[in-house]
Amino acid sequence: MPYGTPSNDPAPAPSRRHIFGDDAEQYDSARPGYPHQLVDEVLDFAALTAGRPALEVGAGTGKATLAFARSGVPLTCVEPDARMARVLRHRCAELPDASVSIEVADFEAWRPARRYGLLYCAQAWHWVDPAVRWARAQAALSPGGAIALFWNHWILQCGELADRLTAAHTRLGIEIPPDTLLDPRPRPARRGPESRQWREMTATGFVDPDHRLYTSVHERSTSALIGLFASYSGYRALPSQARKKVFDAMTRIVDEHGGGAHVKVITSLFLGRTRADAASSGA
Repeated sequence: MPYGTPSNDPAPAPSRRHIFGDDAEQYDSARPGYPHQLVDEVLDFAALTAGRPALEVGAGTGKATLAFARSGVPLTCVEPDARMARVLRHRCAELPDASVSIEVADFEAWRPARRYGLLYCAQAWHWVDPAVRWARAQAALSPGGAIALFWNHWILQCGELADRLTAAHTRLGIEIPPDTLLDPRPRPARRGPESRQWREMTATGFVDPDHRLYTSVHERSTSALIGLFASYSGYRALPSQARKKVFDAMTRIVDEHGGGAHVKVITSLFLGRTRADAASSGA
């Protein structure tokens, strides 16, 4: 799955979808959040009336949840992994009791009790079964409701460091997992109407499609950089001994590089709407 927005997107294996919960706290501390501008523009696009809740699919530990909740939007969060949801509840404890409702369920099987004016999904839409995800989104949204799907794509700013880290994998006989800082494929691979997300969205009845990009640069220490690698499903799935060997080798290389690195983050946002004249009955 190239950077969370794959061109070949088979039904996700439950073991991979739930692998992040093996160390939910590590995932939460390692992963960056999302630009404030993105949150503002999603809410502007959705134009929710005051007090109307939004639906978050695959909320994880709340990397996007708190930003939307702090904007004053009540949220229903659907998260399939109870361990991730536990961290999410802890992070939301500072918020008013009624602002975030958390349901532990697979979105494919979850049935909403109401329709929403906004459905958003951060870094997780590729884990939802492609055979049903768009229909489930249509069923959860009101006529004219907005959908917002977004991913962070990470790029090491220093090509020399990336080359050294790649060479360490080769020496150890460990293939570089996709969806990581070292995957050489372009990120995002396609843009606008050429992207799979845009094509699927419009093919399943969504209108007013839009694709927006946001760029930021983050400085990461050695431990923070290795922590980001450790948060990827491809590295989590490695046998523990192989994972330790490659992380030890990468730690030495980053320390020799100066004890840190700059990571460019490109956040890719896809927007769309259900038709305003869409039937209001659930799926």
